[in-house]
Amino acid sequence: MKLTATNLLSVISIAALGPFTFGVSVTSILWAAAVVAIAALCTERGVSVKRGAFGQLGEVGALEKEYKQVQADLKKVGDDLKSYAEQSKKELAGHQQLSAETKESVDKLLVTQGELNARLQAAEQLIVSLDGGGQPAKVKTAGMKVVESDEFKAEADKINRAKGSFSVAVQAAITSDPGSAGDLIEPTRVPGVVGLPERRLTIRDLLNWGRTQSNSIEFVRETGFANNADVVGENPSGGKPESGITFELDDAKVATIPHWIQASKQVLSDASMLASYIDGRLMYGLKLKEELQLLKGSGVGLNINGLYTQASAYANPGVTVQDETFIDRLRIAMLQVQLAEYAADGIVLNPIDWAQIELTKDNEARYLFANPNALAGPTLWGLPVVATQSMDADEFMAGAFRMGAQGWDREDASITVSTQDRDNFIKNMVTILCEERVALTVYRPEAFVKGQLSLGS
Repeated sequence: MKLTATNLLSVISIAALGPFTFGVSVTSILWAAAVVAIAALCTERGVSVKRGAFGQLGEVGALEKEYKQVQADLKKVGDDLKSYAEQSKKELAGHQQLSAETKESVDKLLVTQGELNARLQAAEQLIVSLDGGGQPAKVKTAGMKVVESDEFKAEADKINRAKGSFSVAVQAAITSDPGSAGDLIEPTRVPGVVGLPERRLTIRDLLNWGRTQSNSIEFVRETGFANNADVVGENPSGGKPESGITFELDDAKVATIPHWIQASKQVLSDASMLASYIDGRLMYGLKLKEELQLLKGSGVGLNINGLYTQASAYANPGVTVQDETFIDRLRIAMLQVQLAEYAADGIVLNPIDWAQIELTKDNEARYLFANPNALAGPTLWGLPVVATQSMDADEFMAGAFRMGAQGWDREDASITVSTQDRDNFIKNMVTILCEERVALTVYRPEAFVKGQLSLGS
C-alpha cells in the first residue's frame, strides 16, 4: 500500500480509537505511526539533505547550534501533528470527513518533519566525526595562525599601501631548550671507538725468531778467540801454532708478559665492537711492553736481559773525525760492530734524534738526507733506522740484530676470556686476559754498540 497523508491520517484515526479497545497510549501510537510515515514520505518525495546545508561544517560550535535548532523545530512539528490528530479524532467521531485544510496541513507537517530528521542525522554524524570519530582535525601551523590572524590581515593591507614592516605576536618559538624541543634532538653518534694512537713497534722485526717448548733456553757463548794461525816451515821445530777459543754456558729465561681487563658479560654481548676493540688494545699494550723488554730489559728477576742492556759501550777505535756530528758517531758505532766480526744491519734511535738528523742541511740550506717532496725510507749509511720511543732521547744503538741475537716464542700472544675468576660467575663479569711467553738470547754482546749522541760523551 502506498503511504500518503490520507492513509497516514486513517492510521492515526484508527490509532486514536486504540485507547478504547486496546488500552494503548494515544501519544505512543501516534508517534510510532508518524515515524513510519515520515520515513515513507521522505523516500516517496526524494527528500535528501547535503552537508552543505549546514554552511561551514568545519566549525563544531555552528553545528551544535544548528543541531539544537533542528531539535526544537522537530518538537514543534510533533506538537502540531499531535494537535491535528486530536482534531481528526473529533471529526471522525462525529462521522465527519476530514477537511481539505486538515489534510494539506498534515502533509506539510510530515514533509517538514522528514527533512528535519535528515538534517538532524547529518548534524550528529558530522559532530561525531569532528570530535574524533572520523578524520582528525587539521592542526594549524604557526605560519597558518599568523596568516589567518586579524593583525596580519590589517598590517598586510598597510604594507601594500606603505611598503612598511610589521610583527605579529606568535606562540613562543621552538628552540633546543629542555622546556621546548631539546629532548627531541638526538646527537649524531660516530660509529666505533676513536682510540688512542699506537706507536710503531719494530724491534721484534729486526730479530730472527725461533720457537721453544721449554721455560728456559741454554746456549754456549764464545767469550774469546786467540787466533794464532801463522806460516810455518816444512818441519817446524816448535810444532804448529795453537789458537784458543773460550766458551761459557749461558741461559735465557722465558718471560711471561700478561695483562688483563674486566668487563660485564652484557656489555660484551650487546656491543660486539667493544669486545674486538678491547682485544686490540690489550694486544697492543702487550707488544709495547715486549718491545721495551727486548730493548732495555734489566735481566733482573723475571725481566728479559735486553739488547741495550748487554750491548758494548761506544768507543772510538781511533778514527779521527773532523767536525764530528751525530751522523759521524753512528758511523763509528757501525765500525765498532764490524771490528767485533759482525756486520751491523740496523740502527735504533729516539724519534726526536732521528728528526734532528733528517733536518740536517748544508751551507745552502739543502737537506742532506731528507727530501720533503718525495717518500724515502728511514735509512742512514745504508742501514734501516728504527725510530721508537722505547729508546730514550740522545741514546742510540747499532748492531747485527739478525746474527748477534735471536728471539724465542714459547706461547704466542693470545686473548683468553673466562668467567672462572674470583666471583665473576655470580656477578656476570668476565676477565679478558692477554699474555705471551718470550725469551731473548744475545750470542755476542760485542755485536751491539750503545752510546749517547751528545758530542763529548
